[in-house]
Amino acid sequence: MAAVQDGPMELDAEKETKPEILSDGTSNLSGNTASGTLSSSPLTAAPAGGAPKMEDQQTLIAVLQFLKRNKLSESVEILRREAGLGEHQEDSQATDGSGGGKGDGDGGDANSLLSRVFITSAAAPQSMLVKKDQPDVSVVLSAYSQQGDPPLYQVYYSGLKNFIESVLDCHRAELSQLFYPLFVHMYLELVYNNHETKAKAFFDKFSGDQECYYQDDLRILCGLTKKEHLKGNEVLLDFRTSRFVLRISRDSYQLLKRHLQERHNNQIWNIIQEHLYIDIFDGMPRSKSQIDSMSGSLAGEARREVNKAKVFYGLLKEPEIEVPLDDEDDEAENEEGKPKKKKTKKDSLGSKSKKQDPNAPQQNRIPLPELKDSDKLDKIMYMKESTKRIRLGPENLPSICFYTFLNAFQGLTAVDFTDDSSLLAGGFADSTVRVWSVTPKKLRKVKSTAELNVIDKESDDVLERIMDEKTASESKILHGHSGPVYGVSFSPDRNYLLSSSEDGTVRLWSLQTFTCLVGYKGHNYPVWDTQFSPFGYYFVSGGHDRVARLWATDHYQPLRIFAGHLADVTCTQFHPNSNYVATGSTDRTVRLWDVLNGNCVRILTGHKGPIHSLAFSPNGKFLASGSTDGRVLLWDIGHGLMIGELKGHTDTIYALKFSRDGEILASGSMDNTVRLWDSMKAFDEVETDDFTATTGHIHLPDNSQELLLGMYHSKSTPVTHLHFTRRNLLLAAGAYNSQ
Repeated sequence: MAAVQDGPMELDAEKETKPEILSDGTSNLSGNTASGTLSSSPLTAAPAGGAPKMEDQQTLIAVLQFLKRNKLSESVEILRREAGLGEHQEDSQATDGSGGGKGDGDGGDANSLLSRVFITSAAAPQSMLVKKDQPDVSVVLSAYSQQGDPPLYQVYYSGLKNFIESVLDCHRAELSQLFYPLFVHMYLELVYNNHETKAKAFFDKFSGDQECYYQDDLRILCGLTKKEHLKGNEVLLDFRTSRFVLRISRDSYQLLKRHLQERHNNQIWNIIQEHLYIDIFDGMPRSKSQIDSMSGSLAGEARREVNKAKVFYGLLKEPEIEVPLDDEDDEAENEEGKPKKKKTKKDSLGSKSKKQDPNAPQQNRIPLPELKDSDKLDKIMYMKESTKRIRLGPENLPSICFYTFLNAFQGLTAVDFTDDSSLLAGGFADSTVRVWSVTPKKLRKVKSTAELNVIDKESDDVLERIMDEKTASESKILHGHSGPVYGVSFSPDRNYLLSSSEDGTVRLWSLQTFTCLVGYKGHNYPVWDTQFSPFGYYFVSGGHDRVARLWATDHYQPLRIFAGHLADVTCTQFHPNSNYVATGSTDRTVRLWDVLNGNCVRILTGHKGPIHSLAFSPNGKFLASGSTDGRVLLWDIGHGLMIGELKGHTDTIYALKFSRDGEILASGSMDNTVRLWDSMKAFDEVETDDFTATTGHIHLPDNSQELLLGMYHSKSTPVTHLHFTRRNLLLAAGAYNSQ
């Protein structure tokens, strides 16, 4: 069966009903000729122990002739062998049949017979050939014609609903997953075939039965009341161009199949075959709570094989940098430390970084920029700061410093801090980007070319001499975008700043001259987010065009295009080893992409609303995601499974950040709170043995209150961004809301 991913299941089905072999065989084997799926046979049992009926035999012969004309000889042999037809039977029947047609040449009668077999019109199969990101609307809509008897859909749906409600509890939860996708396709078909009154009655009667997390989709759906409304509608195109994935145990699936066969309910079966993908697994049926934890996305759950690809989530080996003892006092901002103690601590840090992580990718898997002298100095500073880092935990929570933007009448839309917490950038709805110095050190521009020519380039303080003191100020304003700025990101070396905007561009700004260096044009619509790689050079952007793009600062065209989301890409995040990119979307899924080849290696479902924040744990093994549903979900990257759910926020979560050692996860929300969670406890409580379960799921304990370490309210400031300093002080930022 084309809609079911499960090899053994297909073999069982072949034994049960011979016509089902026809359905599977021809749809798979004749796929190159853009033929449709065969529909009338899946629910018609073959006569026991004998040859097919006369009508069935004529249908088989018609299909054989069709395959012959398209030179699919292998398919012909397989079909003839399965149907038990000899060549002489086929020829004699074909001769008899040709006289009863309209005399339309060599294939008139075959075509008339085929018209009874194919469930879609001639144009419909082409939808399989249309690219997902740019579907042809007319082709998509044509699939809603000639599908059963639409006026009777209320009867069909009621019959299925009554059956599912009558089965055992263990099967009811799994089979109830069918309600939503069947409801949507039946409603759209009624609307397309101009049964407006029946469509309204169908919607009013059954929309209340759907799960609460589909209410936003249903509100959009109820506005589609006329055939004209369907053209160009994104919701319809999403449903038609991607199969809704259901994960069902083998026992539950057999129960459903038996019911549909007994009732000869071809209409329901055709929709399942055409629009649904049933992922069958062996084992016990899942509970309602397990199903609900993974449901809610626009296209159902992720197929199991999607999350089986190998992911190298380990960290890259740190470069070996020797710290000269003479530079202790010169480079450290705090001079009270003793060199000997620092040296021993640095040695321990150095030895730690020399160990190769077995789960790490090869050092040269993707080309990374070489460390400059300034980068090495910054690494030394980072190591020194790390020795003074506060060890956080349930008994030792971080201090929080909140930066409130007062009188931000321009409309604050994005915030970012540099890694060393010295600079703060904000993107605004008035199309400007503003940069502030968080330290007493003011922002200065580089001197003009004429002034630079007279500077002694060999002097020790040349980096200070090239800066123009006359331009010193606490903040700078960057003009260039022609629409609201939705994303900002500093480069690791603090020399550059990225900004993304509604104008469809990503701009690279120099923090030496405070001017725009490059405008990257690739997105056709607003760009919601952009992020620099942890190593610099690469950056990623995501926007309304449903794709994320990977760029390099010295290329004006994207290096990779990550296409697969069914709706806007709202947030992006690089993995700490820079080999992977995570994207969150309004299709309510998180995807992990391989930078090397552009493949999607993880699809994570479970959120009930658009995703607006992502954060990787410092060790690269875990991912946290926040959504409009007010929940933070924790994921194991290696296994591609949800391992935790943190509930408590009452509004959209726009900011997530792990502490430098990963002991604590901070979340910031539009509900004006910052919450601290015990991430180490959440990860440690997961039993790794559970990952081997055939269902691919673990039971999630409802322990949010146990994991919540602290909740901190602002007066009236939604939290837009969170950042841990190198010493584990938590910085938060947002614009004061006076309303």
